[in-house]
Amino acid sequence: MSERGLHSRPEVTPERAEFYEKIDPLAVAPLWERLFTFMSKEPKMRAAPYLWRYSAIRPSLMETADLITAEEAERRVLILENPSLKGETAAADSLFAGLQLIMPGEVAGTHRHSPSALRFIIEGDGAYTAINGEKAPMKVGDLILTPSMVWHDHGNVGSDPVVWLDGLDIPLIRALGTMFTDLYNGGELHPEGRPDYDNIARFGANMRPMNYQAEGSHSPVFHYPYDVSKKALINLKKSKEFDPCHGIKLQYINPNTGEPVMVTIDCYLQLLPGGFSTQDYQSTGTWIYSVVEGTGKTVIGDSIFEWGPKDHFVVPGWLLHHHEPDSDDAILFSFSDKGTQEKLGLYRERRGNVTH
Repeated sequence: MSERGLHSRPEVTPERAEFYEKIDPLAVAPLWERLFTFMSKEPKMRAAPYLWRYSAIRPSLMETADLITAEEAERRVLILENPSLKGETAAADSLFAGLQLIMPGEVAGTHRHSPSALRFIIEGDGAYTAINGEKAPMKVGDLILTPSMVWHDHGNVGSDPVVWLDGLDIPLIRALGTMFTDLYNGGELHPEGRPDYDNIARFGANMRPMNYQAEGSHSPVFHYPYDVSKKALINLKKSKEFDPCHGIKLQYINPNTGEPVMVTIDCYLQLLPGGFSTQDYQSTGTWIYSVVEGTGKTVIGDSIFEWGPKDHFVVPGWLLHHHEPDSDDAILFSFSDKGTQEKLGLYRERRGNVTH
């Protein structure tokens, strides 16, 4: 018996080729002719690592304000599209990312959709996202969630343009064939809901209302202010207990369950102490990063990506990588499909030669 590699393609003899052609009209195909195309010893992402430099994109993003209104566009977004997935509206195999602009006085109408979404504020002050009518005032570095099928709209009552990172699970939902989208009452705005910061008061102080019953699997907190999250990182730095692969990396959680904030999207904020180079790390999860503060570089495989504030980059799953901040501290926001993989029992990671 001749030796064959793992899932090697069998020889295509004239008889086999004739057979394959004969069965094609029956809408069947031989698995042994396909197995080698998708079964591999280790994961292989179609997406490639990539960095989007904000200073290069911003002029074009601002130009869109004169090109199309927020009402006409519905959401004025420039997709951060991975060059390896061109035309697929995706930054990675399972995740979407984009930069959304809202100008002073504009309102983006109320809708809901089955994809879960996050907004991480990049630039500007004076805008808000409203969830079921409760407004979350936006400040740079804030994380605001719009979970699956929750009514939400945006507005800018300030005097400056506001930009945020949109992160969604669109590629995953599209692959599952479970895409739903609704406009609120045919395009009307959702009526005013609870007061600003109500969700934080109810659930964001390590407390919750007595006899609270969860209204879904997502976090009841949808607004995570940056000043609170950053303060936690700064205080933890005092202990000098740094994870070799991550520095100080905190997970945003659902305070009701301790689980990720949404079923399909997992969010993190991390501090890389100045001059602290992380060890190599590899995981099946894909990570999309937004640089909040500081400068440095990330080495992904054989590629080096130098970054600064407001830049964004993607580390596709199962690519070895590490971070090297410059002399000052750096703070990075990231979101991932890690939580989804953990729920399915598929998540793996490697630290050096150790597999977990």
